Amino acid sequence: MSIRVLIADDHPLVRDGLRFVIERSDKGIEVVGEASDGLEALKVAEGNPVDVFILDVTMPCLNGLETARELIRKHPACRIIMLSIHDSQAMIEEAIKAGAHGYLTKEAAGRIMVDAICEVFAGGFYFSPDITHVLVDKFRMGGRRKPGFSKRVAYLTSQERIVLQRIAEGLTTKEIAADLGRTVNTVQSHRKNLMAKLNIHKETDLVRFAIKEGIAKP
Repeated sequence: MSIRVLIADDHPLVRDGLRFVIERSDKGIEVVGEASDGLEALKVAEGNPVDVFILDVTMPCLNGLETARELIRKHPACRIIMLSIHDSQAMIEEAIKAGAHGYLTKEAAGRIMVDAICEVFAGGFYFSPDITHVLVDKFRMGGRRKPGFSKRVAYLTSQERIVLQRIAEGLTTKEIAADLGRTVNTVQSHRKNLMAKLNIHKETDLVRFAIKEGIAKP
């Protein structure tokens, strides 16, 4: 039986490169779908059985962390590998909390992707060798969290994080409401709550925060 994989990344060259690496292996891995953002990944997953999802952390529309949470909710048995240019302890910890079973930096992904897929499909976990120092640092700190991404974003609900990403991508309140299937009042409430929690009161500052913390792309 083959291992069915979906690749979600907003850069076609990244998807093509990973597909090439995966399909030339002799491990019985099949790429059954591709997506350019998180929402598309969720839609593809509805119509295709997928064993392992490869998700870019900072995809547009719905980032990889929120996509992972939604996939785990809808498909509890699925396995998830996160791709990222970020190697911070906070980001890796957030990915694990979101349900990821693997975390690869994009610099190393091409060399180790096949091994990572096989390992997480078998029930294990796989992390890039180049982020080992981050995991060791966490162990030495006794589990204490460094200041950064999860320190502030942890106070936001999943819907607030999604609204924050869409604001950073330039959508209006009406556009966000239509895109998410929510009322304008609901989106306005989320916007008000996340501003209060983050102590940010200007939309430009929200955009900068979302980009700085890896929630949205520049």
